[in-house]
Amino acid sequence: MHSDDRNPPLLSETDPLLGRRAELTSTTAEHQASIAAASDDDGLTNHRCRLERQLYTSHALSAWNARLFEFGAVLFLASIFPDTLRPMSVYALARGLAAVALAHPVGAWIDRGDRLAVVRTSIVAQRLPVAASCGLLWLLERDAGRMEAARVNGLLALLCVLAGVEKVAATANTIAVERDWVVVMTRDDDAWRRAMNARMRRIDLLCKLLGPLAISIIATISTRVAIAATLAMNVAAVLVEYGCIAKVYKSVAALQNNNPSPPTTQQASASSSSSVTARITAFITAVVPVASFADYFRHSAFLPSFSLALLYLTVLSFSGQLITFLLSVGLTPLHVGVARTGSTAVELGATWAAPRLMRYMGPVRGGIWSLSWQMVCLTLGLAAFLRDGWGSEADHAWTSIVALIVCIALSRLGLWGYDLCAQTIVQEEVQDGNRGAFSSVEASFQNLFELLSFATTIAFSRPEQFQWPLIISIAAVYIAGGLYAFFVRRRRGHLFHPPACLKVEVEN
Repeated sequence: MHSDDRNPPLLSETDPLLGRRAELTSTTAEHQASIAAASDDDGLTNHRCRLERQLYTSHALSAWNARLFEFGAVLFLASIFPDTLRPMSVYALARGLAAVALAHPVGAWIDRGDRLAVVRTSIVAQRLPVAASCGLLWLLERDAGRMEAARVNGLLALLCVLAGVEKVAATANTIAVERDWVVVMTRDDDAWRRAMNARMRRIDLLCKLLGPLAISIIATISTRVAIAATLAMNVAAVLVEYGCIAKVYKSVAALQNNNPSPPTTQQASASSSSSVTARITAFITAVVPVASFADYFRHSAFLPSFSLALLYLTVLSFSGQLITFLLSVGLTPLHVGVARTGSTAVELGATWAAPRLMRYMGPVRGGIWSLSWQMVCLTLGLAAFLRDGWGSEADHAWTSIVALIVCIALSRLGLWGYDLCAQTIVQEEVQDGNRGAFSSVEASFQNLFELLSFATTIAFSRPEQFQWPLIISIAAVYIAGGLYAFFVRRRRGHLFHPPACLKVEVEN
């Protein structure tokens, strides 16, 4: 027997076609595996896109109706009471105070309640007060001139209560969705979370621009038509919001795992004691946010959060105070509208720039760069305003005002960039079961500083005194920048990276 017969060659060696077939089979298997992996990726992408669409729809309707009613109520009260600003001022003050006073109970409710029940309740608690307010505003617009003063004041007081409920519910919705739901949905995926933060902030800014514009256009036809339109849009949005948020909840298993925060020592002792003193102590602890404030101040994310809240002490935004000043010095509503649109365009640009900045250098460094940009722009605007003085010569006055407007608009790039960086830090560092309490304390500070900004224009109410609210606002920005710089220095050991060439020289 020949040796070749004892060791027959492989089939692939004797039959090249069979060897080629085996290679093709292996290649086909690899190709099918890659197709399956790609299919899984496509499925995950489609699932995420579907979740985002549902969440964005709910968030957009909530933000749209909140902005619409917030601005519309001011227009309606101004139309009903054209000879005095007192009703509108009391209304805005009551709304802000309610948000400050009830922030702690709302935060505790978010942390301990069922996530879907919290958001759904906040939706209904926004829409019902708006519907009732529209009915009262309609009644006042029709009969205020024939009503007794006591009845008018009673209706205004009821409007203030409803406004407070609506504001607190809107705050609860924002905290629950932005600070809790988004974090749970995007767990372990920082890029997705930052992209969602930017898109939701983009929705907020668009609603901030388009909502007031829409109700203003309708109000030029008739105040009653505008009130009816506000009511109709709020009622029509309830079912859509309600359904979209439920679909998101049912599609994300992690959202259904609620993690109620453990009871505090005071609450535990109160539950085990039946004395009147213990019950009173438990009630005070539940209402007064002593423990929440202590936890907030001790938290690692306190300085970024508090710095963000401090930026609300400002008249340097295209809201009521700055708009009133610009109109008082001779600008037309068209000029103000163009300036506000330009500022909003810059703000929207920040929602694209900030995620890229965070990808390049991280949220901590991105925050210091954003705040630095804001401080530089506002300093240049204030310097131009104080150098020329708007009341001396007409040319200099217009130069200083235009410079101030441009610098304020450009500073919004840094403001909203820092907003997204600080929100990312809070989302990443605040633990489950404490997000509602932490964010509610932050919201209470935001509303408190916003109220203080109104106090600056009450104390310096004449247009020729507007430089003082400006100086106070910029001082608040610098204090926020200093606090955040301290946080960065403590966290990283330095504020800015030196250039590579300087590093080489130091090493040599």
